[in-house]
Amino acid sequence: MKEILNSFSKLIKITDTLMGEDGCPWDKVQTRESLKPYLVEETYEVLEALDTNAPEKLKDELGDLLYQILFHSKISSMNGEFDFRDVLNNLSEKMVRRHPHVFKTKELNTPDQVVEQWEEIKKNEKGQANKKSILDNIPKNLPSLIRAQKIQKKATKEGFDWDQINDVFEKLDEEVIEFKEAVLQKKNVDIKNEIGDIIFVITNIAKFYKVDAEEALRSTNNKFIKRFQYIEKKIQEKGKVLKDCPLEEMEFYWQEAKNK
Repeated sequence: MKEILNSFSKLIKITDTLMGEDGCPWDKVQTRESLKPYLVEETYEVLEALDTNAPEKLKDELGDLLYQILFHSKISSMNGEFDFRDVLNNLSEKMVRRHPHVFKTKELNTPDQVVEQWEEIKKNEKGQANKKSILDNIPKNLPSLIRAQKIQKKATKEGFDWDQINDVFEKLDEEVIEFKEAVLQKKNVDIKNEIGDIIFVITNIAKFYKVDAEEALRSTNNKFIKRFQYIEKKIQEKGKVLKDCPLEEMEFYWQEAKNK
């Protein structure tokens, strides 16, 4: 524990130096707004390290993400709002408060019970009890697919959902028909809306089968990239340019990549 505290103290001192009077010219001029893209970027780089099961890369990216947290905390400290110690204390208090089954006498036996209790405690905490809607506390800036999942989970807890998966399939068929009608009528606004409706229903299907839709799509993206890069490699080995190759040839290598 002492070694961890020493490492933490060292990192905080480095952050203070970088943002001090004689620190880094770039670090000193950053703001919360200017750091937003870097916070998002570092978060997704952590996810990429997790996807590739690369421990050394994960260690590196977790460090970069931690520095973003320190960076924002330092800016708030300089503004006289709070410092990193306040962040840690707030987190510690929250974890104890939201785990009474561990730190107090209440017992829970299943993960689902823990999640239900967590949501109830969160709802009753400061700022949550006065919400007009159960959907108000879902962050608006989440990636849309993740936000759709959270919206649907909240609505389901209130009983607003289909009982059977076949009902969802019927809804999907309905949305596809409406999308086709919009395409035939060349109504661009309706086309966009219907595509959104289709994605929302598919997200609901994923929920029925306890599949993380965001993770499923990320996996498919990575799969597509891997297969497409295989096509590129094969075409290059023949001394050809990809855009000049017929679709049939590219499809042949696509199928070949699928079977590897």
